[in-house]
Amino acid sequence: MSSDDRNRVEMRLDERPGGLVAFVTINNAPRLNAMHSALMDEFVERLSTLMADAELRALVLTGAGDKAFIGGADIREMSVLANAEDGREFISRLHRCCDAIRAIPVPTIARINGLALGGGLEMAAACDVRIAAESAVFGMPEVKLGIPSVIEAALLPMLIGWGRTRQILLFGENFSAQEARSWGLVNELVADGDLDDAVGRWLDQLLSCSPGAVRLQKQLIRSWEDLPLRAAIEAGIDSFEAAVRSGEPAAAMRDFLERRKARKTMS
Repeated sequence: MSSDDRNRVEMRLDERPGGLVAFVTINNAPRLNAMHSALMDEFVERLSTLMADAELRALVLTGAGDKAFIGGADIREMSVLANAEDGREFISRLHRCCDAIRAIPVPTIARINGLALGGGLEMAAACDVRIAAESAVFGMPEVKLGIPSVIEAALLPMLIGWGRTRQILLFGENFSAQEARSWGLVNELVADGDLDDAVGRWLDQLLSCSPGAVRLQKQLIRSWEDLPLRAAIEAGIDSFEAAVRSGEPAAAMRDFLERRKARKTMS
């Protein structure tokens, strides 16, 4: 691996009053933050260091520069894949990136500052929530390059429905940030210059919540994706029991009641 292939995943850990926030940036801006194999491996390695950090409260994923979030998988590398086995290994690497995002035990926020195409859109879909600049552009153009959209494209029907998913996967046309917002793919759309402020507001809201409850909620949401309804409800009961056992709800609820009593006294 050359020196040019490494150090393309920048990580900044921000200590805040409510806990630790990881800001992860894909820095391959001259190539629209395209993901090549070495970059994929580095990404998974960097995220693995966060898994056991009990102080971590959130992860924000973005791309360097103002042109791209992640422009997709590296087309130049894909164009010279020698055989089917190489193809399987390449796409499995990209899946491991998406899976690393989904495995983070705290909320993950995609800060979408430009192009989010192909594998880049899949990595955004792997995040829990997405906030985008008005100039962002989305698309799944794989069918125009002779390949299907695969791996975490499977998340799209849950986010935007089967009709929209079929449209963007089968026709391969890009779509605007405004369309992404109206379809429910993007949670919030802001002016380009307001992206960081909006992410900051989200983080403030998140850090005001009980950390253990947030981790349990994310774990439960992930389980709901795979479980039938009855089993999902049972998993929720187990999660509630785990929360009560931790003692966090009792402390949070006492604090809530004390603050409400204080407000009534003041009024």
